[in-house]
Amino acid sequence: MLIFRGRITSVGFDCGNSIVIGDWVESPLGNFTNIMWSKPDGTRILLSPSQKHADFVSSLYSFDEVSIVDFDTRRGKRGIKVFTDKLSISVYWGFRFLIPVPRPLWFISSVENFFGKMIFGSSTYGRARDGSREWYSIRGFSRVISAEAKLSKQNLGMMTYTDFPEKFGFSSPPRIPSSIEVHSHIDRDKV
Repeated sequence: MLIFRGRITSVGFDCGNSIVIGDWVESPLGNFTNIMWSKPDGTRILLSPSQKHADFVSSLYSFDEVSIVDFDTRRGKRGIKVFTDKLSISVYWGFRFLIPVPRPLWFISSVENFFGKMIFGSSTYGRARDGSREWYSIRGFSRVISAEAKLSKQNLGMMTYTDFPEKFGFSSPPRIPSSIEVHSHIDRDKV
């Protein structure tokens, strides 16, 4: 079982771009940040810090383009700033709804998965692209209160709901811009 501990932050912009920041402080691949970016035409892009990270993430999720870029990640208590040569984004969130009690994987794949789909439109369990089973154990939830992103110094517009015309994987983040503390459990034994 591979376990990734970190935060998934997602936000949309009124120009039609939606961005997901995966910020992993503990993982089998070390401490790293990546970006999954959905363009207005539905093109799915992965910005990755290395080929090793890109290969692993691409085995789980689907992308139309993959770019290896340098990341400068600055974490704050209630925000994150990520700078790459292609894209820069700053996101700030508000009150943190904490879920400190660990739940068994069967509970995450049944009860939480049901309510996640019903309330947020997001699955907490499913099969990845390579057949791996994946569970998202949510540890905390915060609503994003402000965000700004620039592509080649051009502002991507006002923050809005996320929109993913083509999914990256079995689930998409909530439509409401949010920052979620999560432990992602990946079981590759059945692949």
